[in-house]
Amino acid sequence: MYMKRLSSRPFNNKFRGMIYISPWLIGFAAFQFYPLLASLYYSFTDFNMLSKPNFIGLKNYIDIFTSDTSFMDSVKATFKYVIAVVPCKIIFALVMAVLLNAKLKTMNFYRTIYYLPSILGGSVAVSLLWRFMFMKEGTVNMLLGKLGIASVGWLSDPGLAIFTLGALQVWQFGSPMVLFLAALKQVPAEMYESAKIDGSSPLNSFFKITLPFITPIVLFNIVMQTNNAFQEFTAAFIVTNGGPMHATYLYAMKLYEEAFNFYKMGYASALSWILFIVIFIFTIIIFKSANLWVFYEDKEE
Repeated sequence: MYMKRLSSRPFNNKFRGMIYISPWLIGFAAFQFYPLLASLYYSFTDFNMLSKPNFIGLKNYIDIFTSDTSFMDSVKATFKYVIAVVPCKIIFALVMAVLLNAKLKTMNFYRTIYYLPSILGGSVAVSLLWRFMFMKEGTVNMLLGKLGIASVGWLSDPGLAIFTLGALQVWQFGSPMVLFLAALKQVPAEMYESAKIDGSSPLNSFFKITLPFITPIVLFNIVMQTNNAFQEFTAAFIVTNGGPMHATYLYAMKLYEEAFNFYKMGYASALSWILFIVIFIFTIIIFKSANLWVFYEDKEE
């Protein structure tokens, strides 16, 4: 009898474990896995939410690449946005993390203050504030006018609008900064002491010691920020509405319009899968390149 109870314990533990994680499994299946499969199926249909979807094969994908003129506008704007935002955000977050890593009594207060934009930045209210700040008669141009500088078309100039929009994303540097801060805490202090004895300058120590130690976190931040930048929607929709002349017509905005303005859910599903493939390819490229510049600490005992 005792042996039977012992043999049944592993099964009971597995059963209890499945019960504990079942809420997450149900939520994942209902709100992530099923919608993922459904969108893949709809991408091969003419589904418009008003009638039953009809299977049309690759027509949506063919139309996207052959007859949709606004598709390339969104692709160009998105790639320009990603190239401008990701490096600036990573570099800015790293610089701020190094500065906030100083040992001062009030440093926790400053870290909190600098993290706040990351919490507020993605909201509609802050996007509206950004729009009012950079509009023709906005706060920024008012300050420039007081300095005797002519007004700048931050949001009306096609060449400047995408960078003005990107500045909002760069301003939300809190999340990567926190990760960099955590990584900086893990760099052995004795490494800096040895470098100082050898006469190494702070800048040289940063590139020879600090940067190699935190490259795994740099890799993680690059992957996450690249994925986020490709999917950016709120800023383009609220601040510029895709203008001027489609200069800020980001891919996510194109997808949104096809789905909810024109009710072309099948077409929008095809667009979303193209975006998924692009993000997947970029992620693979970043990970493949990591072999050349990411250094992992040896854990040999």
